[in-house]
Amino acid sequence: MKKIIFFLSIAGIAHAQAPAGYYSSANGLTGAALKSALSTIITNGHQDKGYSGLWTAYKTTDIDKTFENDGSIMDIYSENPSSTDPYKYTLVTNQCGTYSVEGNCYNREHIVPQSLFSQSAPMVSDIHFIRATDGKVNGMRSNYPFGKVGTATFTSKNGSKLGNSASSGYAGTVFEPIDEFKGDVARMIFYFVTRYQSKLSTFSSGNMLGSTAFPGLQTWELNVLLAWHKQDPVSTAEILRNNASYTFQGNRNPFIDNPSYVGQIWGGDTATTPNPSTPTPNPGTNCVTETFDSIPASNASYTARTWSSNGISWSATDARTDQTINGKAITLRNGTLSAGSTTNGISSLTVTTQMKFTGTNGTFAVKVNGTTVGTIPYSSTATTTTIDNINVAGNVTVSLVNNSTSNRVAIDDLKWTCYSTSGARMIQPTVSAELANNALKISPNPISGQEIFVSGDVSKINKAEIYNLNGKLMQTIDAPFKQGNSIKTKNLTQGVYLLILDKTNLKFIVK
Repeated sequence: MKKIIFFLSIAGIAHAQAPAGYYSSANGLTGAALKSALSTIITNGHQDKGYSGLWTAYKTTDIDKTFENDGSIMDIYSENPSSTDPYKYTLVTNQCGTYSVEGNCYNREHIVPQSLFSQSAPMVSDIHFIRATDGKVNGMRSNYPFGKVGTATFTSKNGSKLGNSASSGYAGTVFEPIDEFKGDVARMIFYFVTRYQSKLSTFSSGNMLGSTAFPGLQTWELNVLLAWHKQDPVSTAEILRNNASYTFQGNRNPFIDNPSYVGQIWGGDTATTPNPSTPTPNPGTNCVTETFDSIPASNASYTARTWSSNGISWSATDARTDQTINGKAITLRNGTLSAGSTTNGISSLTVTTQMKFTGTNGTFAVKVNGTTVGTIPYSSTATTTTIDNINVAGNVTVSLVNNSTSNRVAIDDLKWTCYSTSGARMIQPTVSAELANNALKISPNPISGQEIFVSGDVSKINKAEIYNLNGKLMQTIDAPFKQGNSIKTKNLTQGVYLLILDKTNLKFIVK
């Protein structure tokens, strides 16, 4: 059934039950400091009602008051926002239980899988990220991270999908909710990594969580969630659930109350035009390429290895040199691969990995200047992975740390691109009076199908340029609208971009 529209003051609803000054200690902060302040705020007052207490919570937190508004369970995996739901659940009566097919019953879905924190309290019963959802779909989602699905192997009756990842930086299996609930999922995960930031180093990553308090998420997953947060703004349903959860549990989700906190902590929340007097960072071409052709002679023993290549000093601990992927490769067991300091920063990193002999799938932690910026998965299949948007300027040291003490993993064809704040193109945000009067607009936005539709008078526009938010030119099109009012893009990955039409800047999202 179509969503019921509430003609009420959303701002009034959003803060109706938040005490005055609830977030005052976070005022004026940004980045890691803001995240830490919010963590303290939402930890104070948190009352753990236990895992079985979730059933009680759902009587007020997970009731449909914004779609059918019929008192049924509000299930993000079965709700159909524009038509009749495929099935609906009655509170308590349809509580799992056991299930065999979709539509049998509802149970408790941990948006951040409970296996990552060993079912420990208080995480296992935190209402802010545990939803009432269909048991079968919950089981299919399993403990996979959230991301954009390429080819689906399972699709729920409302269109939620499981399949291989089409999100940049991760090649494993992911789960993708429908567009209506992408922002809901993002803000629940932002809550989790903020509320429990002091515990993240003790949790498993699940190919989604980071091991440090900040940023708290792996780079690829953070990029997905930032795009989803922007694409799907806070809804009335989220506001009502946040208020009910506060009444039940005693703390709030700050990213529902104040969505701007997302951009203030992690960036990427809004696609503002850069200041014309400030050059945007400039990701350059490849800075470092290492093929491992210069490693020490083939040897099956595990020990410290050192070598030099193209002016860079390399070292690997607990490493052997007799394995190959595309050619020579360095193989780590309980070790770290490190590159000596380089001067031109790092934007994105690409590497090929393959587990040798026996073992289990795992990840390398990628560290820049000692800070984890993402993870690289490995398995028995040779896989090439890229981490985008690392974006550290100046002198950098880069290392890959094996998160296993026993898996033996070969590394080959490691490279990264430069990142500098000098010599970057300065994007001018000026708009001519004539074009301003045309009210140019991208619609729909987010775009899909790699095509941008622009409304307004585009007949006099001579050139279109597409930039990412780091200032990198992605595409130039001369006479872009000679055959209509749309522009075909070239394989833009999920994220936020700027479209510059002569001197008019328009922001858009690729979902």
